[in-house]
Amino acid sequence: MHEQMRDLSTVQDDLSWKADAGYIVGRLLPFLVIALSVVADVLTPDREPFDRVLFAAPALAAVTWGSRVTAGVGLLSMVASAGLAGLRSEDVPGVLINETVLLAVTVAAAWSSRLRQNREVELRQVYSVAEAAQTALQRPMPSHLGSVDLHLLYEASVAGAHVGGDFYKALEVRGAVRIMLGDVQGKGLGALETASILLGSFRESAYTAPDLPAVAERLEFSMARYAERTQDSDVAGRFATVLLAEIPDDEPVVRLVSCGHPAPLIQHQGVLTTADLPSPSLPVNLSGLGPGNGDYDVQELPFEEGDRLLMFTDGVSETRDHTGAFYPLEERMRAWIREPADRMTTLLREDLVRYSGHGFDDDTAAVLVVRR
Repeated sequence: MHEQMRDLSTVQDDLSWKADAGYIVGRLLPFLVIALSVVADVLTPDREPFDRVLFAAPALAAVTWGSRVTAGVGLLSMVASAGLAGLRSEDVPGVLINETVLLAVTVAAAWSSRLRQNREVELRQVYSVAEAAQTALQRPMPSHLGSVDLHLLYEASVAGAHVGGDFYKALEVRGAVRIMLGDVQGKGLGALETASILLGSFRESAYTAPDLPAVAERLEFSMARYAERTQDSDVAGRFATVLLAEIPDDEPVVRLVSCGHPAPLIQHQGVLTTADLPSPSLPVNLSGLGPGNGDYDVQELPFEEGDRLLMFTDGVSETRDHTGAFYPLEERMRAWIREPADRMTTLLREDLVRYSGHGFDDDTAAVLVVRR
């Protein structure tokens, strides 16, 4: 499974590469080698023969063509080599040696091409299965739910993956919209496994739990139960920060519960501030280490029509520039306070890439919630 996940990026790179001009040049290159070798050999009959270059043609064809075309390129090279040898009146034994070597190179190239094709088919199948599994685990966030619009920024740190240690979910429940944004300690498949547990727990509890503290308790319970039942998993050693939000349909407020997660930014009546969360709980799967186990503080803040709430993970706030300075998220959001909401996550993504200078090193997620 680890090997398959690493191969996903190879498949995606392969698919995108085939659309580039470089791929077209790669396909034409074997035929250019044959043509140029023949022309150069004919125009310089008194110098070192250029037909030796023909050995490269089938090898180059194996990189981009299938086995049949690769074999055809090899046979064309053999014909060209024999023709040039005839023009130079070479000895028959020398011609036979050249043709034998060219035949061996052609067979090896065609076999290599077949192996490459088989590998590509396998990787496409793995990619399709992984794509379906990731989509089932982390479905796209809807753009509208209840009384809010939702805008998502999500980048997994693993190339080719759509799900990582950062996770999100928004559900419309009776009389409200409930949202979860979280960040699992660490990366890789273990973080993905932990995220899947919390996502499943939230999907179940968000509809039935009476309030956000009850949702947080069930997240904690799900982690503990899974760790007990799955002894070979490293879930027991991982924790996750989680931010829960509830926006009632009939009240102009937002309720927040933080389990060790960074406080969101809230824009109320045109003024942007960091939400005041004075008593955040410990991260999920760490609550038993401190006092007040199961005691979750709910913070209720004004959230009226046109107000915005930006929930984010530390992949956003802890992005660094070349000097090591953290990304000035609040400063940027103040500068974009009049920007349309549907442009905000695009602006944030582009600015994070520009600020870091090289892209996303960590799983990165942000959800912009806009009250309608």
